[in-house]
Amino acid sequence: MLYNSTQNASEVVSAAQAIAQGISKDGGLFVPQEFPQYDEETFKALLKMDYKGRAKKVFSDFLTDFTAEEIDECVEKAYTAAKFGGENPAPMAYTQLGGTKLNILELWHGPTCAFKDMALQILPHLLTKSLKKTYDGKDAVILVATSGDTGKAALEGFKDVEHTKIIVFYPVDGVSPMQKHQMNTQEGKNVTVCAIKGNFDDAQTGVKKIFTTPAIAEKLAENNMLFSSANSINWGRLLPQIVYYISAYCDMVNDGKIAFGDKINVVVPTGNFGNILASYYASLMGLPVAKFICASNSNNVLTDFINTGVYDKNRQFYTTMSPSMDILVSSNLERLLYKLAGNSDVTTHEWMTALKTEGKYEVSDEVKAVINEKFFGGFCDDEQTQDTISRLFAQEGYLCDTHTAVAVNVYEQYVKNTGDTTPAVIASTASPYKFSKSVLEAVAPGKTLPATEFDMVDALNEITNMPVPAPLASLKDKKARFSDVTEVDAMPQYVLSALSIE
Repeated sequence: MLYNSTQNASEVVSAAQAIAQGISKDGGLFVPQEFPQYDEETFKALLKMDYKGRAKKVFSDFLTDFTAEEIDECVEKAYTAAKFGGENPAPMAYTQLGGTKLNILELWHGPTCAFKDMALQILPHLLTKSLKKTYDGKDAVILVATSGDTGKAALEGFKDVEHTKIIVFYPVDGVSPMQKHQMNTQEGKNVTVCAIKGNFDDAQTGVKKIFTTPAIAEKLAENNMLFSSANSINWGRLLPQIVYYISAYCDMVNDGKIAFGDKINVVVPTGNFGNILASYYASLMGLPVAKFICASNSNNVLTDFINTGVYDKNRQFYTTMSPSMDILVSSNLERLLYKLAGNSDVTTHEWMTALKTEGKYEVSDEVKAVINEKFFGGFCDDEQTQDTISRLFAQEGYLCDTHTAVAVNVYEQYVKNTGDTTPAVIASTASPYKFSKSVLEAVAPGKTLPATEFDMVDALNEITNMPVPAPLASLKDKKARFSDVTEVDAMPQYVLSALSIE
């Protein structure tokens, strides 16, 4: 299995090279040149496996330069019951709302209580093995731009991992108080956290620019270091996400919610498009998905793109109660466009160049037609988000976070608009306690809010009786280690200083 860049198909690398490097030298993203095909017999075998077994199967088909022993070690270390609270790190929860059945894939039982743990608990193991195969002796410098969840999950995954250093940038006013406290209290000798004066797109653009600046790369090389990424632009982040859609399908069959071979829909609250892209990649392998329902908040650039074929980031940016989706440049959409454009690196490069220079691009009629067939785009604002949290808890006693509520709301819109009741897997991406203020306001409107974030956690627990995840409860008395704030233009110098490079 080989990989090439979405913007330069002549750059062909192994899986280990793609994971170690993170991003192509031309700024493109690495994509597999082909997808393994899973037939009926393959899925019947997967039905009998647990989550780890399914993960090992998928990884072995994409990471062909890894031995079976290496893959086994990575999976066994990543998905432990101690880290995820049970043998199945991504369990299904079944409920309903107003007569609409909800099959909720809970992806937040890991050590940072967000879906990013599903990938970022295994990425450090994949990366260190990839480094040995491709850059033996070098230390990897992991640069991360985060809108909240990726930062903490990456910090937790990489803390004290040998031959790695990790630097995380987040928008100073663009994450929840809990997310900020999670990052700024992070333990580990090899970790650095810094806020930027800007939004997530500023942070993401800044990181990508650092990655692709030759002079900075040369300075790292002189110090026996190289850049890599823990964002979903890294193939090692995206691949683990394919697994949980395949596993969810198997669990639904085993739970009697669907018959073997039935089609499903997939609903994902998305900003950077990586999570929903993983489900699309799973469908290319044979997972029977009928529709991909892309749920956005008020930053509805993806909704407009799906409905019009025009991607236009020249619009107002909203800071919402679902901050992990406060994004106007959805990096992983590039991978989808490359596939839909017939694996044309030239066409993809033209679109990405237009996005950089003009802030917008329009895809061809052929690509529009495929997107209209396969995808549904919808969005909801903060008021609708809180209403959904309130109704779901009041009617069914099920408590969800703000991002999951966006997905449920948009799914309700989809069912109402289309009448399609095909069973849908709804990705639930974070614990409600990561966004206690917004969730508390939804389930207890009019209540005087407690003074601090952790007082809000306690109040939400008292009202709902939903257990507070141990990783969040343990943060209450932790002191912040990091408080740096930098301008976007100063990010390159901040990185070099953090690495003690002149």
